[in-house]
Amino acid sequence: MQITVLAGGVGGARFVRGLLRTPAVADDPGSTVTVVGNTGDDITLVGLRVCPDLDTLLYTLGGGVDEEQGWGRAGDTREVKAELDALGVGPSWFGLGDRDLGTHLARTRWLGQGLSLSEVTDRLARRWGLPERQVRLLPATDTPIETHVVVDDEDGGERALHFQEWWVRHGARLPARRFTVAGLADAAPAPGVLEAIRSADVVLLPPSNPVVSIGIILGVPGVREALRGTRAPVVGVSPLLGGRPVRGHADACLAPLGVEVSAAGVAGLYADFLGGWLVDDADADATFPPRLPVRALDLLMRDEAGAARIAGAALDLAAELSPAVPVGDR
Repeated sequence: MQITVLAGGVGGARFVRGLLRTPAVADDPGSTVTVVGNTGDDITLVGLRVCPDLDTLLYTLGGGVDEEQGWGRAGDTREVKAELDALGVGPSWFGLGDRDLGTHLARTRWLGQGLSLSEVTDRLARRWGLPERQVRLLPATDTPIETHVVVDDEDGGERALHFQEWWVRHGARLPARRFTVAGLADAAPAPGVLEAIRSADVVLLPPSNPVVSIGIILGVPGVREALRGTRAPVVGVSPLLGGRPVRGHADACLAPLGVEVSAAGVAGLYADFLGGWLVDDADADATFPPRLPVRALDLLMRDEAGAARIAGAALDLAAELSPAVPVGDR
């Protein structure tokens, strides 16, 4: 079975890790999982190109992530950051671990040598053993893009912050007026992205941020159209449980769009291609778009087994929508 997943960082990475444990993937040596990762969070810091969501996917699926944080390298230190802070070379609000820096140094060097982000990501994926785990990781686009958040400034006007500054430094507490993505209009899907959608047996949307993660991937020209045209069932998992995100700030991202902060509101963002929707038990009685198959279950990913249970339920719903899809949990 060929499964394609559009994913952001922590939630997406943990969902995919659970997906790899489902019998439909783990017991089938012919199964492959293609993950299309968000690159809208990418940022250049101290001269290094950092791809937070791609790195979280690499570290989580490769077994090297800091489980408590959900991102970064396990057991990492921050000696280099401390020295940079002492020298006044920032930003001090974004922490890069010493071992994590190895990834960014390699990526920046390879990009400088003329490799595409796809080629760099493939090299990093092989370092983390993803091919052996039946996983192919693709950036949504090789075109450099960056998400910015427009907020009010002190003089009554507007100013734009890089998404990472708004998210990490300010904790998304500054009310966002709107989001803009530099370079997105001229971006092209990375090699293999459209093919992965068109040839998939199943397309899954994990509980990633619908605006600044999955929404950015959908904004790459051609991706949304490919989802509309695919014959594969597209099944999504709500990132909101009872109207609240488990982690992150999805609620702060939906408000500027005028979208209801609910599982139903998020489903509406995907309505033109979504085939099935998993929601938390707390949202079982909510009203969803007409004719959308909705299944309710406990969506809290407490551990890897819980993530596998949710991923299996997504595959089961896909099987209901398409008889050619094997069930996920039996």
